[in-house]
Amino acid sequence: MNAPGKAIEATVLDDAFDFEAFFHVRYERIARAIVQVVRDPARAEEIAAEAFWKFWRNPKVAQSGQAFGWLYRTAVRMAIDELRKEARRIRHENSQIIRQPDKTPEEAHAAAEERDRVRLVLASLDARQAGLLLLRNNDLSYAEVAAVLDLNPASVGTLISRAQQAFRKEYVTQYGEPNYER
Repeated sequence: MNAPGKAIEATVLDDAFDFEAFFHVRYERIARAIVQVVRDPARAEEIAAEAFWKFWRNPKVAQSGQAFGWLYRTAVRMAIDELRKEARRIRHENSQIIRQPDKTPEEAHAAAEERDRVRLVLASLDARQAGLLLLRNNDLSYAEVAAVLDLNPASVGTLISRAQQAFRKEYVTQYGEPNYER
């Protein structure tokens, strides 16, 4: 018994690509991956729809046999672009506001602040490195990550390790050593 995604991928290889079936099978997974990046379900759905729109306008991708990888990669890149836009907006707004001394935040506030820091660091990384970290965070196997990003599966572990090191270095550069006592 084939998984629904495998049946859809097989349909991609045929001349008659069933976009509607592909959309229904893949949309939710794409939107879930995006919502983990942008943390706004409504905006994640918009980005997912935009990614599917780009996919639909590019019929050569559907016939290439790499439809899901192309779509996932495009959606992740669009989500990262959204993070970058948000980071620019936050920096601009913060430069307009006179800073007041920080009060000791509650745990929920501290967690939200840390998530914002992680998003800003991801936005400042190379798109490929950020994509690798996001895909692994979405529980994709090395083989799936390799397929999505069109990489050699043997190099995925090394590339993820380098991406993690780059993330740590950028985090320390921007925020100093993490304080785990919060």
